[in-house]
Amino acid sequence: MEQEHIISGETEEQVWNQVNADFVLNKDLLDYHVVLDQAGRRILLDIGIDLGGGFESGSAYTTFSAYLYSRDAFRFSIHKQGFIDEIGKFFGMQDAVLGYLEFDEKFIVKTNSELKTATLFADDQLRRILLDYEDLSFGIIDYALEETDEKVPFLELKIQAGITDPELLREIYTVFRRAVQILD
Repeated sequence: MEQEHIISGETEEQVWNQVNADFVLNKDLLDYHVVLDQAGRRILLDIGIDLGGGFESGSAYTTFSAYLYSRDAFRFSIHKQGFIDEIGKFFGMQDAVLGYLEFDEKFIVKTNSELKTATLFADDQLRRILLDYEDLSFGIIDYALEETDEKVPFLELKIQAGITDPELLREIYTVFRRAVQILD
């Protein structure tokens, strides 16, 4: 079994200094996985870039995910509103309205608590970052552990773009980590 690649530090600055160094040393960022451990709180960062070839078009993703210590029943998910969603809304499909006009217009929000979701998305920087990307999903997913099949909650932000700019990644990490802290 391959050893997990872990970058740790007590502060965000310490963690990102190491991420920057890791990016300089690791020239192949097409398949990158690291555990970012800041003051004992772990967040997974995965980057996958498939350049495609021939008649295939490529694909790419950047994912931040973290186990949530809170085991409450709160769940939410968001994705950018598309054509199918517009048709669904026309026929009565409901999505939560959080009170942030530009955000509500561009995203479909599903949740079992509009109040908790609105509190989470009160963070202007989080909303701004999510609005910057065309194709993403963000929410709490139930992940089945391999050993026991027990389902545990994970917060996951998956952006359909291979982001390899350490400054952009850090900005996303900062708001993702704040969201984890709110939800824990």
